[in-house]
Amino acid sequence: MSKERARRREAREREAAERAARLAETARRRERRQALVAPIAGPLRRTRLALSTGKQSGSLADRRRTRTRVVLMTLIFLQVVVWLVRPDWQARLGALVIALIAFPVIAAFTL
Repeated sequence: MSKERARRREAREREAAERAARLAETARRRERRQALVAPIAGPLRRTRLALSTGKQSGSLADRRRTRTRVVLMTLIFLQVVVWLVRPDWQARLGALVIALIAFPVIAAFTL
């Protein structure tokens, strides 16, 4: 009976040692990766945090968002009309290119 217990204890100790070795290897890899990534990720993370403050609030920001949505929906509506009226692909793609170019210009003038 004591030989069986000794064998089981030895197996448990061996498994615990293997688990500890795996955890140590994982921790070593994680530390090595952090050491390699930290110089690069630090400035990026600070920039991302600075940009992730959320959308602007207030009546002016709401008005700007509303106008931008109206311009965008108008251009999408005109695209649908062109696609329904004109059967040729050149006109459809031309209207799409013109809408893509015109959107920032129209949005800037309406704001």
